[in-house]
Amino acid sequence: MNAADKLKNIRVVLCGTSHPGNIGAAARALKTMGLTRLYLVTPAQFPDPEARWRAVRATDILARATLCANLDEALNGVAFAVACSARSREVAVPEVPAREAARRVIDAASGQQAALVFGNETHGLTTAEVNKCRLLATIPANPKYSSLNLAAAVQVFAYELRMAAMDGAARGEKSGSRAFASFEEVEGFYEQLERTMVEVGFLNPQHPKKLMPRLRRLFARAQLEKEEVNILRGLLKALGRLRSGRR
Repeated sequence: MNAADKLKNIRVVLCGTSHPGNIGAAARALKTMGLTRLYLVTPAQFPDPEARWRAVRATDILARATLCANLDEALNGVAFAVACSARSREVAVPEVPAREAARRVIDAASGQQAALVFGNETHGLTTAEVNKCRLLATIPANPKYSSLNLAAAVQVFAYELRMAAMDGAARGEKSGSRAFASFEEVEGFYEQLERTMVEVGFLNPQHPKKLMPRLRRLFARAQLEKEEVNILRGLLKALGRLRSGRR
């Protein structure tokens, strides 16, 4: 698969964008690097004239943008999602620099759908949104002033994706052989896991503490594949039958 084909498998998700100009500037950033798929989760204003003005000649990206009601909808069908944030989290999925994240996204995009997820300009991504992804990626900016405009951050990540795709193509890398579980498959596993833990008394839903975020971090480090999720869900199902006295 060539670099352009890999980039076609990547969607860029903007969550809760408050300023339409940033949506247009992000669309321009994507087009300059050969990315075409923009997903918008509950933007404050879209469509909007300023978005079109800031997009310059990337209005085709805006015209094809997909509007979503929530992040789950935006990640439907995605096998490898990366949360892009300038802020580290105490209990979150593994954190890597933007360049390493881009390499992993390109590898996944060789055969499956992948995504980069960006948060609101002021508040960024919530920890819950970060933990719906497989990695947390940060731009190694000046620690004394690490604030980047949303569209500028999108441009940096888009550049890193293009460079990783071109580098892989130049070295003749083969498509990734790992069959990652899709977003909805992994979320289904987490729902079943949480439900089972409540049923057996291991998790108190009134006082959950940080058990599920810690378990999400644990399994995110494993980078679950489709078959592995099937095994884990089969195990949980068997435990449920055993608890109910059924074989």
